[in-house]
Amino acid sequence: MKLMRLSALVVILLLLGSFCLAQTTPAQQPPAPPSATDKPGDDGPVGTIRKRVDQVNVIFTVTDKHGRFVKDLTQDKFTILDNNKPPQKIDNFEAQTNLPLRVGLLIDASNSIRDRFLFEQQAASEFLQSVVRPQSDQAFVLAFDELPTITQDFTSDLDKLTKGVRVIRPGGGTAMWDAVFYACRDKLLKERNTGPVRRAIILVSDGDDNQSRVLRQEAIEMAQRAEVIIYAVSTNLNNIKDSGDHNLQILADATGGRAFFPFKLHDLADAFNEIQGELRSQYSVSYKPESLVANGQYRSISIAADDKKLKVRARKGYFAPKE
Repeated sequence: MKLMRLSALVVILLLLGSFCLAQTTPAQQPPAPPSATDKPGDDGPVGTIRKRVDQVNVIFTVTDKHGRFVKDLTQDKFTILDNNKPPQKIDNFEAQTNLPLRVGLLIDASNSIRDRFLFEQQAASEFLQSVVRPQSDQAFVLAFDELPTITQDFTSDLDKLTKGVRVIRPGGGTAMWDAVFYACRDKLLKERNTGPVRRAIILVSDGDDNQSRVLRQEAIEMAQRAEVIIYAVSTNLNNIKDSGDHNLQILADATGGRAFFPFKLHDLADAFNEIQGELRSQYSVSYKPESLVANGQYRSISIAADDKKLKVRARKGYFAPKE
């Protein structure tokens, strides 16, 4: 009997100790990967525009035939189509938009990139130092192997962001689609309710995936719902574009971003510099679509410059609100 009482007392003390430790330990737990019930097509908080269900906001970039940014065009120099129809009304147009940035830096921490990881960390840290304006912008750092893990949540503190990059250690498999899905759904989609901002993901990866529970198209759809532009920087140094590079290109094209393929380590810094230049050379437009139906369906977006020698890069579409 005494032995039973002693055993029960030990169990109670262990439980109390675990409870106290959970209350006092501030360490951030890694987020759970998306489950089968968290797919982009489900009803719930992953719909599109909530504050103004009749307004669409698009960030886009214009370059000339040499790839140089064109920053001084006016609204009348563009043709905008929403589901193949001109908008009912253009509410706002801004060149060289100064809207605040919300940036997610997603770093592949799987075993496949171990050899060049330190250089990538340095280039990513320097990028954050140069692109985040503490008075208006915020960024977060997410590492992913089999699971996505936030190493630094949204902040404008550059020292914290740099530390969030430096603490990442490579190892494990790769769940890239899960990481993109999670970053868009649980981080950037929520930023839609904090006022007008630009949302972007900088994805540093070889583009391979062997662990994700969501599909590529589901990750793309979630990025489109969150109105996120994805800039992908390939870590494949084989001088030959492979299936991983193809994945990165598809992500970038679908969201109005760009994919970079630096085949030398030292070219990584140039890729980050180009992304920085693009983020400071963007246009923004807000408009009311013609005959918008709240059916949750995908609607295409087309923005073209009247000057056919210019290239416009914008996301391909969005999801209408759903009643």
